Amino acid sequence: MATAAAVAAVAVVVAAALLMAPGQTQPPREGPPEGSRVGSHGEAVERNPPGRMDQALLLVRNELSAQGLRLATLSGSCHQCLYQFLTFVPPSNESLTKPGMAVVMVDTQHPLTLLLNGSESDRELCKIQYHFGEFGNYSLVVKTLSTSTKTVSCDLITNEGPVNSYLPILYAFLVYMGILAILIIGCLLMKIDPVRNWVCKKLNPRETDRLINSELGSPNTTDSISSDPNPRFWSTNSWQRLRSLDTFRGLSLIIMVFVNYGGGKYWFFKHESWNGLTVADLVFPWFVFIMGTSISLSMSSMLRWGSSKWKLLRKILWRSFLLILLGILVVNPNYCLGPLSWDNLRIPGVLQRLGFTYLVVAALELLFTRAGAESGTLETRCPALQDILPYWPQWIFILVLEGIWLCLTFLLPVPGCPRGYLGPGGIGDFGNYPNCTGGAAGYIDRLLLGEKHIYQHPSSSVIYQTTMPYDPEGILGTINSVFMAFLGLQAGKIILFYRDDHKQIMGRFFVWSIIMGIISAILTKCSKEEGFIPINKNLWSISYVTTMSCFAFILLLLIYYLVDVKRLWSGAPFFYPGMNSILVYIGHEIFENYFPFKWKMQDSQSHAEHLTQNLTATTLWVIISYLLYRKKIFWKI
Repeated sequence: MATAAAVAAVAVVVAAALLMAPGQTQPPREGPPEGSRVGSHGEAVERNPPGRMDQALLLVRNELSAQGLRLATLSGSCHQCLYQFLTFVPPSNESLTKPGMAVVMVDTQHPLTLLLNGSESDRELCKIQYHFGEFGNYSLVVKTLSTSTKTVSCDLITNEGPVNSYLPILYAFLVYMGILAILIIGCLLMKIDPVRNWVCKKLNPRETDRLINSELGSPNTTDSISSDPNPRFWSTNSWQRLRSLDTFRGLSLIIMVFVNYGGGKYWFFKHESWNGLTVADLVFPWFVFIMGTSISLSMSSMLRWGSSKWKLLRKILWRSFLLILLGILVVNPNYCLGPLSWDNLRIPGVLQRLGFTYLVVAALELLFTRAGAESGTLETRCPALQDILPYWPQWIFILVLEGIWLCLTFLLPVPGCPRGYLGPGGIGDFGNYPNCTGGAAGYIDRLLLGEKHIYQHPSSSVIYQTTMPYDPEGILGTINSVFMAFLGLQAGKIILFYRDDHKQIMGRFFVWSIIMGIISAILTKCSKEEGFIPINKNLWSISYVTTMSCFAFILLLLIYYLVDVKRLWSGAPFFYPGMNSILVYIGHEIFENYFPFKWKMQDSQSHAEHLTQNLTATTLWVIISYLLYRKKIFWKI
């Protein structure tokens, strides 16, 4: 039954899909899809095969004999963008027996604005806003209503209704919820003594009493203090581990694996094209946050049990080096450009940012930690700030870092770009700054690392049609990832200072969440595009960090309450991948294209097949992590 519990891992992922904001899309393509045909008068279009994913078929019928038409489109998710020419529609003949026609594919992920202009006069004839449905079949009929006033009508007709592409998500959600219900019933049955005794006798499970230290500084517990000076937690009765931290890490990791595998090819499981948030934008900062929390707890414990600072510093340097090395040589997306060589080696990356962030935050904690601070023996003028005031040098360091980020972002001169530019470039900002993607952040990466050594296909390239390479894990954004980990470090200090005072811990988590939320509201003006500093994962803007930390404090509060305070939830199945996070992350990247994580699909344009494949692959990693946990196999660096 415990192994079956692992398959519930992605139920939260499926549910979260229904809650998130729009993400990136695909550009419209000219011409009819394969297998389509247009009737003699354009009244019906037969599709076999059904067409392309996230697109619909649009027949434009021009009944104007005097002029041809130019059709342009604008995506509703493209902020301050230029209209993009889609197709030319020829005029009809003078007798109107043969109207001019053109067949195009249009995007269905976001609402579109269709703009029709005359090909000769360039006069705007009509503008239509519409959200097309996937695999739908539509006709746009343009004709003259009045020859005297030259009034033109544009009627959009649905020839064939779209499919409901979200049904696979609903089915998957119901399946996982059904499995979860079965597991809950099983747990209730296990509370009955005869049933529990019979199951224990048959299975003879081995309890995992010794949990080794997770790879990014997670706290640990052991029976022998002298044999392993790793982090421990206090309790009135016995030493115990805070399972909520590994549960939080595992939740973030499992969502990350799912979206990296494709998320069923749904737009809300892809990274936002520029400003805003999707499901995919949540998980990396949460992982960074909980890394900071684990640093605080593990380092405090190791120092308390006699480890020297020099020994810890060597361990920090070695662990950071390994993370960066693994990121550059093993998990490198530029493999797709051919054999990995220095000519196309991507230097930034997820593991590289984790390694550098870990190095800075862990060294900062090691350097400024004060003996007796966490035990409450140091006197402070303000007891309410006893988890902050002893570490004022750390706060000054972080504030200086943020000052550097602000100065570089808004004051650094970038050739050909306005100072303080935070936009995507391309066709954004009405096409005025096409080569300014990312402003100072992109410029610094291209200047110091070189264009070939950063990410070549940023999420902005689809909607905003940017051509400049841009790396979302670049140099400037790493400053704010350090800030994110430092906020997680603060969460760890709260746990240390208030120990088993659960109300104080949860109360301070809530207060920090409110503070971060207020800062985000001010910076963004509670809008997606119009704030002083919009929420932007590509830039890792300050507002992005404060928003994600707001969510992280609340989520950690809830998990801590359910798992460690009330013990209503064991943390399964997320707890298991959280205990082996580096193994799962690197493993899912290396074996991404191998069976059983991927196989040849019958219909590559089916969300259902993609979702089945991605959920299967994600669930397999949860099961693998559970089996490794049972075998006491943990990979730490």
